Amino acid sequence: MPREQEFILTLSCRDQTGIVYAVSGLLYQAGCNIIDSQQFGDVDGEHATGLFFMRVHFAAPPNLAEVAMLENLFAHVRGQFRMEAHIHALAQRPRLLMMVSQHGHCLNDLLFRVKSGQLDVDVRAIVSNHATYASLAQSYGIDFHHLPLPAGSDAATKRAQEQQVEALVERERIDLVVLARYMQILSPEFCAALKGRAINIHHSFLPSFKGAKPYYQAHARGVKLIGATAHYVTADLDEGPIIEQDVERVDHSLSAEAMTAVGRDVECVVLARAVRWHVEHRVLMNGHKTVVFR
Repeated sequence: MPREQEFILTLSCRDQTGIVYAVSGLLYQAGCNIIDSQQFGDVDGEHATGLFFMRVHFAAPPNLAEVAMLENLFAHVRGQFRMEAHIHALAQRPRLLMMVSQHGHCLNDLLFRVKSGQLDVDVRAIVSNHATYASLAQSYGIDFHHLPLPAGSDAATKRAQEQQVEALVERERIDLVVLARYMQILSPEFCAALKGRAINIHHSFLPSFKGAKPYYQAHARGVKLIGATAHYVTADLDEGPIIEQDVERVDHSLSAEAMTAVGRDVECVVLARAVRWHVEHRVLMNGHKTVVFR
């Protein structure tokens, strides 16, 4: 099946009977072929949202192989169940903007995955408050934007810098912003502008260590597990809906430098998974949490 005829339908609505039947029946009647389908109803437990989620990978006949036509076809079912639904063309590669500060391990890992075909995206630009990775961007043929923030910059200066990023996002029609260890606190306005389309990575320990060298603090406290969390960006620092997490076991034999290396490896893997699942339209928002169809 040509990729130009493949699409992903994602939807959420109040859980009720007949949703799967209506969706699959409509696709069948339109001559579409369902390649893969997953669904989940969040109906059990004290904190259940009562929502139903579905992801359908399907192939459309040539006469329907356009998002606008499929959206029109799906309009009645969307209205009937009051769905939040989106149709994505697989032939359209997501456009990414990456942001980085002084630690480039996550950036380098993602760029290699894109170059080697493991991550099917189009990286349109790299933004940094430092010039450290300008040559790395150049080696991949990607535009590098150095937007410095001097130490002690006030809120107005930071906001002006963010607005330059927002203009770049609009100009390049960016689908996803990836904070690949971008070490700046973002304003509520910037977080609102990128709601649902910005992913961050951070270390995740118990207890939680803050500051410039969290792995050194972890080493000093004798931590036995090192982890990382990838989540959507919100105005609540490091508290956005979680997409992916992982851990590695460490012990007393590791130096602080070795522990840092382990932690950075985990960060790379976790961020890469989160980005891939997002661009494959596998992540659906469920209040303060996510549904991830893996």
